Amino acid sequence: MSACCGTRSPARTWRAASAAWPAWASPSPARRAGSGRWWWRDCTGRALIAPPERPDAPDFEDGGERLEPLRADFTTLRAYLAEVDLPAVARERLDALDALLEALLEPGWVRDPDHLHVLARAVRQDVPEAVDAFVRTRWWSRVAPGTEPPERHLERQLDALHGEAAGIAAALQEAEELRQRTHTRYLEDRGRG
Repeated sequence: MSACCGTRSPARTWRAASAAWPAWASPSPARRAGSGRWWWRDCTGRALIAPPERPDAPDFEDGGERLEPLRADFTTLRAYLAEVDLPAVARERLDALDALLEALLEPGWVRDPDHLHVLARAVRQDVPEAVDAFVRTRWWSRVAPGTEPPERHLERQLDALHGEAAGIAAALQEAEELRQRTHTRYLEDRGRG
């Protein structure tokens, strides 16, 4: 018997310790078997709680600011995001950002290298980092409540990313409207001359 357990048997210590934790914190046998992950343990060495399994964030190669590799990375990002469990509000904001990025990444729209850089950074770095940080932080906020909910940070991050992408969409719309007005003026001037 371990010295830290006093007179209790290891089985009783495990039951007493695990009864104090909420149901979501109780590890399943598969999680206790673990794959190189750390665990909180009682004095007998048994796991008390463990971080939930989560999908690994994609690790993108630097494809530069070319559209086709960026579209392939966007497909990979979408597959990762489909595996992540998000709150409803964050999922709605992520879906809105996803739809906007999908539209901007259609061939023929974005040609400006600065805009491609912003989109590449969002797809390869910002969105995966925001979601992965949320997934990691969410577990800790459940273990140590009282901190600001990680959902708020994720929502603010997604709003900021949506704002960047919406800025690109607005610039593209403005450029197309200018092109249309210029062509109208050209045709009208040509008809008068």
